[in-house]
Amino acid sequence: MLNGLGSLVRVKKGMRVDTGFNIDQISQLFQDLIVWVQTHVLVIPNLVQIAVILLTYVLARGSEKWLHTVFSKILDGSWGGNWIQRFRIQLDQIFMPLLMPTVWLILMGATQFAMRQLQWQTAIFDIGVSLLTAWLVIRLALNFIADPWWSRAVAVSVWVVAALDIIGLLAPTLAFMDVLAVNLGDLRISLLSVAKALVALVVFLWIANAAAQLVENRLRALTHMTPSLQVLFGKLIRVLFIAIAILVALNSVGIDLTALTVFSGALGLGIGLGLQKLVANLFSGIILLLDRSVKPGDVIAINQTYGWINSIGARYVSVVTRDGIEHLIPNEELINRPVENWSHSDRKVRVRLPIGVSYESDLHMAIELAIEAAENFDRILDAPKPICLVKGYGDNAVDLELRVWIQDAEKGVSNIKSSIYLKIWDLYHENNIAFPYPQRDIHVRGPIKVEMDR
Repeated sequence: MLNGLGSLVRVKKGMRVDTGFNIDQISQLFQDLIVWVQTHVLVIPNLVQIAVILLTYVLARGSEKWLHTVFSKILDGSWGGNWIQRFRIQLDQIFMPLLMPTVWLILMGATQFAMRQLQWQTAIFDIGVSLLTAWLVIRLALNFIADPWWSRAVAVSVWVVAALDIIGLLAPTLAFMDVLAVNLGDLRISLLSVAKALVALVVFLWIANAAAQLVENRLRALTHMTPSLQVLFGKLIRVLFIAIAILVALNSVGIDLTALTVFSGALGLGIGLGLQKLVANLFSGIILLLDRSVKPGDVIAINQTYGWINSIGARYVSVVTRDGIEHLIPNEELINRPVENWSHSDRKVRVRLPIGVSYESDLHMAIELAIEAAENFDRILDAPKPICLVKGYGDNAVDLELRVWIQDAEKGVSNIKSSIYLKIWDLYHENNIAFPYPQRDIHVRGPIKVEMDR
């Protein structure tokens, strides 16, 4: 049966043409395939085997929940000790999803053995057992890929290739995919070449990202290199590795790289028109990393956004505020707009705290108590020392200003000001330093008649 299917879809040499593929021949091929299915698949012995396979699947699926419960109780038992509990999460993630396919394979294997003993036809069963075995092996091997989407995609792709090889259709399918081609000048693009290019691209991009991550980790370990240079060299190396991976992938499938020069003009026009903002942000990010005007860990203020720089990317700078909100600011904004960098050359920041005291209070004591309040906090630097100045005589109070220095602005400014104000409040009340209320003097002209009403 498999030999007949292989000969049916085997592509003849005459089907290949220079201008593309022949629609009539492909249509005839599909019609022949339908006739083959009706002749070899839709027959009683094969339909019975397919029905039994479906029955074993239903039985395995129906017992899945019960089996999960049983195995979970077994793993929760004390027989395995700490060793089982240490790897419990890994066992749940790797082996539990394979429990149902394993039971299905056992049922199919037992049914296949019984059918052979009864000397029944088992061609469909042989294929089913081989395909299910291949699927289990592939899923077990690829469960160690962290990303679930990539794990599933690679598993499906590898299993399809293995399935075609098991049923003897791999070579005919590849030949058929090679027939589906179009010509762009001297460049011939077939479905097979596109598939090979995608597989090669995924593999080489994965290798490039892994190598770039390894280099970035090594750069972070270099203490003599500033964080800005670490980020810059890490990004440049990642872009370089990805570009090399793309070129190697295209070259590995036989695509002439000189043919890509045809698209260089269109690519340049697209960058000039549609991607100008992206390119501007990319080069702005490189400039920021080179001149080190901002770097990860700096405390900045821009466009009413105050926070510390979490990371510098190819397109934007991540700024995290004290509220826990992460602002993604385009690199171009940090080049074209004024930026307050509180930790560019010196991390010391002066904090001003206006204070008003009553005219009847002891002004010298008020100044001393304000300085004493500031000296009670570890975040306040001893050098420069806190000072308190008389700023002027206001309408209702004597205006003072306490000035203190900190060097950890990323921990917040409002919180330390609030703590100092609260300490000043306590000290002033203990020493009879009054905070004045607003006062107004009213002058009345002319005679006024005043009556007292008891």
